Amino acid sequence: MSLVQKIAEDLKQSIKGKNEFRTSCLRMLKTALKNAQVEKMHELKDEETQPVIASLIKKGQEAAAEFRKGNREDMALKEEGEIKVYYEYLPKQLTPDEIEGILRETIAEFSATSVKELGKVMKVAMQRMAGRAQGKEVNEIARKLLS
Repeated sequence: MSLVQKIAEDLKQSIKGKNEFRTSCLRMLKTALKNAQVEKMHELKDEETQPVIASLIKKGQEAAAEFRKGNREDMALKEEGEIKVYYEYLPKQLTPDEIEGILRETIAEFSATSVKELGKVMKVAMQRMAGRAQGKEVNEIARKLLS
């Protein structure tokens, strides 16, 4: 069963179970995937759905941070709840230590010594971590290692 089919099935179960919050999250996810499908003009493969889910997570994290700045803790918590639902459909996320290990290997391969070579390192590292880490987090760790 593809990831898109699993999400559709989980949406049906959520509707039957009358879980309004989860239903709302899955509907947003399904809509985002449908938009991506229309844009690409073909059925999405699992590796094509992961970036869409990751972008929803990133938007949710940014929104939660903005809500906190505006003293809207209730809305920030709602966004974080949505993020948890979205993470269920991504591969297990890497820990910062695992990310650092992959980055150290990549840096050693390129014999990178400065932040100027961050682009080469990030390109390869993100391919190796495909869908298992957020780019912002990887970038922060890579900058720390290269500086």
